[in-house]
Amino acid sequence: MKKSFVYIGLAALFFSCSGSEDSSGNPGPPVTPVESGNVVGTANVWVTNGEQTKLLSKQSSGASIYDTNATTDPSISVDFSQQYQEIEGFGAALTGSSAIVINGMNATQKDALLKDLFSTTEGIGLSYLRLTIGASDFSSANFSYDDMPAGSTDASLANFSIAPDETDVVPVMQSILAYASNIKIMGSPWSAPAWMKTSQSMNGGSLKPEWYDAYGNYFVKYINAYAAHGITIDAITPQNEPLHEINTYPTMKMTAVEQADFIKSSLGPKLQAAGLTTKIIAYDHNFDRTDYPLSILGDAQAAQYVDGSAFHAYAGEAGAMNVVHAAFPNKNLYFTEVSGGGWSTNFAENLKWSIGNIFIGTTRNWSKNVLLWNLALNSNSGPTNGGCIDCRGVVTVTANGSVTKNVEYYALAHFSKFVKPGAKRVNSTNFDNSLGLQNVAFVNADESKVLVVLNTSQTARKFAVKIDDKKIVYSLEPQAVATIVWQ
Repeated sequence: MKKSFVYIGLAALFFSCSGSEDSSGNPGPPVTPVESGNVVGTANVWVTNGEQTKLLSKQSSGASIYDTNATTDPSISVDFSQQYQEIEGFGAALTGSSAIVINGMNATQKDALLKDLFSTTEGIGLSYLRLTIGASDFSSANFSYDDMPAGSTDASLANFSIAPDETDVVPVMQSILAYASNIKIMGSPWSAPAWMKTSQSMNGGSLKPEWYDAYGNYFVKYINAYAAHGITIDAITPQNEPLHEINTYPTMKMTAVEQADFIKSSLGPKLQAAGLTTKIIAYDHNFDRTDYPLSILGDAQAAQYVDGSAFHAYAGEAGAMNVVHAAFPNKNLYFTEVSGGGWSTNFAENLKWSIGNIFIGTTRNWSKNVLLWNLALNSNSGPTNGGCIDCRGVVTVTANGSVTKNVEYYALAHFSKFVKPGAKRVNSTNFDNSLGLQNVAFVNADESKVLVVLNTSQTARKFAVKIDDKKIVYSLEPQAVATIVWQ
């Protein structure tokens, strides 16, 4: 379903120019209004449009910077002194399926794809990945890191092994590190081992309280096992989509009370005792249930171990993140999953929805990152493991190794290539609603400035951006996104 956000505009309506008229009453040639001020510089601009004639295309003319902020164009103001959350990165999930697809390419193809996705100099610089802790609905099969025969248990986790990940996920992750050595990585489980659960199955059921300590140790072993391969897990969530339980692929129900109990009685203390600084991020589910993260953050014993909360976009709106921020401004917010797919194939509509609702929507509502679902899938939207059969990856890799960059690739690139880890979101006002323009602004650690503007309308929009006593002027074509970068 297409979603929209309401933004309160501070700018004037777009103005049109009129032609001149001679003494006989005949209209003369149209008069182009002269921009006030002198051009003192140029901002670089990259554009993707709905027609796909421009795909992250650098514009030769750029955007003019003037020595005055006086304007009659619709305008916004950007205040780089008013800074908000620090950005940790942009990316997607390296699911088991994504790793299988990438690892199946020949060495030349794989290197070219990873360079394009992760290099900050030759690619789009993806800077954050999410891994599944054990199997998900995008894995080769069901597995945990400690599977036991039916009726058996392993309280000491003597059988623990990440061997299922060592065929594809670990080697692909290590190859990625060659291009992005500081990439942030989050791990999320879809299910605990079956023997720990009420269902005695990976598919559905809940975690038994008697196994809380064993499961806390399971996370410690996971983090340490990946570290042994040179892969640092920066953050974990206790459960992916804890309110979603189904018996066709790995899921595990975990109520807010249960998650708080698990965090404060086992997970938090176990990580702390092991000397691990891995962040615990609560919830990891849809915008529509703010009561869940609010409950955990409101539990002082649990909250002391919790860095913040994470959200998905399959229900509700991004403004929910601001509700949680307002209640707990010292806790961080993250956006960790949404997928495109066969249910929505119009490039222009997907571009507008993704940029407006996900990338602009979540960052304007305090998210420190933006993660999409599968990084790569094959031409059959797989491999799959009992879940979505028509999800779309950021890229599609065919059997012969050729790559199609999907709309998600370009949406990500408009942020990941320009907004670097450590950047701060800064204050930017909103355009008048009637214009169909949305925006968000950042300043990087090197002081470079980034403004992303989306034109959802069917009309080209000329606008001005006021920065102190200067302005940037640009005209953005219909159904297009522009990333504007300057020093």
